[in-house]
Parts: sequence; C-alpha cells; structure tokens
Amino acid sequence: MNRLTLEALSVLDAIDRRGSFAQAAEELHRVPSALTYTIQKLEDDLGVKVFDRSGHRARLTPAGTELLKEGRHLLRIAADLESRVRRIATGWETELVVAVDATISIDALYPIVARFYEHRCGTRLRLLSETLGGTWDALAGGRADLVIGASGDAPAGGGFASQPMGSLHFAFVVAPVHPLAALPEPLTASDILAHRAVAIADSARNLPPRTTGLLSGQDVLTVPTMQAKLDAHRSGLGVGYLPEPLARAEAQAGRLLVRAVAEPKAELTLLLAWRSANRGRALAWWIDALRGVEGGLNALLVR
Repeated sequence: MNRLTLEALSVLDAIDRRGSFAQAAEELHRVPSALTYTIQKLEDDLGVKVFDRSGHRARLTPAGTELLKEGRHLLRIAADLESRVRRIATGWETELVVAVDATISIDALYPIVARFYEHRCGTRLRLLSETLGGTWDALAGGRADLVIGASGDAPAGGGFASQPMGSLHFAFVVAPVHPLAALPEPLTASDILAHRAVAIADSARNLPPRTTGLLSGQDVLTVPTMQAKLDAHRSGLGVGYLPEPLARAEAQAGRLLVRAVAEPKAELTLLLAWRSANRGRALAWWIDALRGVEGGLNALLVR
C-alpha cells in the first residue's frame, strides 16, 4: 500500500547529487537498470513524472524537485532515528535533561557542554532553570535526569543519589539609596523586618514550596529569576541575600552595598543529584565532568 519508500528516495537523491543514473548506480553499488526500474516504479505508484526525459539528459520535473526536497528531510529523519536506536543499544541516552539551580551560572556550564558535544554521541541536551525545591521537584517528577545545585533534603521515598558540590555563602545586600544603607552595622532582625525583602519564587510544581532568608511577617516582593532579584535590589525595591560571589561583584561595581547582619543566613550545601537507577552513559559523563571542574563549585556560581 505504501507508494513512497526510503529506498526510492535514496535513489532519487543519489541521481540528483551525482548527475546521472550511472554515477548514482556506482555510488549505491547497483546496476543502472535497477535504478531505472526503481524510478519508473516510483512514477507509476505516484502517478506523476519525476524526471523529464524529453531532452538529452533527464531532469527533475517540478513534482520531482518537490519530492526530492521533502524526501531528503525524510531521509535525514530516518538516518537520525537509526542512529539514536544504535546509541540506545550502546547505553547513550536519546536525551539528557539537566536542571540547573538559580545559584549556578548556566554560562559557566557551556565549556562542559562544548566538551560533551565533541564526543558526538548524539544525545540531545536540554538545560532547565529551577529554583529552591524546583530542582528536587524536577528530578522526582521525571522532568530532569541530573540536577546541579540542589539543596536541602531529597524528597521522601528514596531512589536518589547525590554528592556535595561545596558550600555556598550568602551576603546581605541593599541599594546605596535604601534606608538600611545608613543604619549602623550589624543590622538587627528588627531593622530588616521593617523593610521589604526580595525573594525568588520556588519553581517546584508538586513538592511544598520553600523560602530562605526571610523573616516572619516581612513584606516580600517575589520575582521569577536571579536576574530579576538582582535588578529589584539595584532598584531599591527590597533587601535580601545574594550568593556571595554575585554580591561581591555588585559591591565592587558600586551598584549594591554588602551589609553585616546580626543573624546571617547559614551557608548552604549544594548537591549534584540524579536518580540512582539511571545508568546512562551521558549521565555518567556529566557527573564525572562536574566532579572534575577546576575551581569546584566556586567556578560555577552565578556572579
């Protein structure tokens, strides 16, 4: 019932690229008469002429040109499918999804991405940005295969493997024009409570949302990303904590002030986490690559 076959498309492609039936037959290791039969059958099955044979040399008809254009797309899809099936058989995943916490710079991961692509394993890579409990949520919900920068306890039920990446320190920041910039240090909880905080929304979909560095009863401006949080601090819309490398860079540029507080936010252990049942080669490669990052966690932090 199928009137169009990949074999016929590959013959059509070879004839067009090589310029003649004879040259195409040589490339395909077949006799020219076999190619002629294939094209004639294709024309009969479709009820259209693929080649115009009225001249000295057969040329593609408009219908043949369109068929070849779309046919090459189908050939690429088929070749990609064959390749992915073979990769799966050798242990390489079709796709690897990496969830990256907001405290980690995605830009800092690009050299690792480039090295991964050098292996030409064919595994498709997808990076997600998550915040707070969203990292564990992405892993538990199957939205991610690997998490960079997870914090806190793993979800109940087990099935997760993790390893510490290092400790993240935070600094309390205010805009130079903010009222807290003029108060003596260290700032007390009552000093801070009187002013709005800026926090990033937890991206978890199913796990309970988390907050950090906020005081009970404090007004909060919730924003979606680390960049939005940074911009809000710069604008004087609120105060709060930033990863220390980012806070230091902002202070050196004169855009924010780092202020000592009486009750500083505790340092946070960031984790590399994955599902323990996953034995894919792409996942294993990424875990090893992240373990070997020069400078460790500090080299990956947003700044």
